[in-house]
Amino acid sequence: MKRSFDVDSILKTLRSVFPTDKDFISLHEPQFSGNEWNYVKECLDTGWVSSVGKYVDKFEQQLAQYTGVKRAVAVVNGTSALHICLRLAGVSYDDEVLMPAMTFVATANAVKYCGAIPHFVDSEEKTLGVDPRKLSTYLAEIADVSSKGCINQLTGRRLKALIAVHTFGHPVDLSSLSELCNNYNIALIEDAAESVGSFYKEKHTGNWGLVSAISFNGNKIITTGGGGAILTNSEEIGALAKHITTTAKLPHKWAFNHDMVGYNYRMPNINAALGCAQIEQLPVFLKEKRKLAERYQFAFRRMEGISLFKEPVFSKSNYWLNTILLDKDYADGRDMLVEVTNNNGIMTRPPWTLMHKLPMFKKCLHMDLTVSEDLEKRLISIPSSASLGVMDANV
Repeated sequence: MKRSFDVDSILKTLRSVFPTDKDFISLHEPQFSGNEWNYVKECLDTGWVSSVGKYVDKFEQQLAQYTGVKRAVAVVNGTSALHICLRLAGVSYDDEVLMPAMTFVATANAVKYCGAIPHFVDSEEKTLGVDPRKLSTYLAEIADVSSKGCINQLTGRRLKALIAVHTFGHPVDLSSLSELCNNYNIALIEDAAESVGSFYKEKHTGNWGLVSAISFNGNKIITTGGGGAILTNSEEIGALAKHITTTAKLPHKWAFNHDMVGYNYRMPNINAALGCAQIEQLPVFLKEKRKLAERYQFAFRRMEGISLFKEPVFSKSNYWLNTILLDKDYADGRDMLVEVTNNNGIMTRPPWTLMHKLPMFKKCLHMDLTVSEDLEKRLISIPSSASLGVMDANV
């Protein structure tokens, strides 16, 4: 039975969580309250603003230390990080890459940059990420492991990699997906763009994949303006990532010699300076965002037809984007809620349009996507800036 919302009650509930002196509440704003000014000013004062400078190396070291990986390589954005991850995993022309249909378009775009083919799989409601059990059943039906790798019997193409996306910062079931990939000789790549500060079984995301990609876009939990990074626990892969993202230039005082096709993906020093200041404050941001999530959960505890999505039981999420999940009887009210909240100064948004519905990916293969299609209709992301977590609750 279809049901409708009490819109005024929802608006009142949301406003009870927010500060009373703001006319507009954005979805996610950056917070600059540390050494950002000092570090960026140093870059300006010294002239080291571009592809050379101490802050790139420092930021990479801080990232590796915080996440627990052996190597971190800073690049210009999360999409370029994912592109290089695919190249490092050996993805090439006409390979198929498994990925969730419910993801940001950059995940599928990066696969196309390699001349490869996105192959969309379903998600599960408890993590919002790839469903390992459903994928296991699907691979048992279509995949054949041979000396050539994992072959899709329906197309004859190689199933080379699986991209596991940590949706809205919530860790996917990495142990199950890692075991599945090992069984089928498929490379596991983590799209951890949204999950800086998220932990799966007490280990930071980005430690299970052969390589992983993270993002520091302006709307992420920490930002470098634009920017991203490649994470890996292989020193060899890390060194290669560094080499090919800096145009594959061989070290020399003045000569420009290159030994392979490379990419000009190196993060500028001035952006890395911003990142160094941001990562120093990451524990504070995480604490503030968890407080905000708890206040949302309290505010919506008795709201009919709506529940707050909570971190999976095996994880500790950064709660990058707090998200409400509508009951199925209320799904038809999603677009109305998004419109009403935005018209009333509260920025909300639905999830991304599923990848197989976009015109450039309509012909790509996909498994049954029943859960993804259901979640697409029922999810709404709500304001999640860390600064909102320090406000006094009005509930």
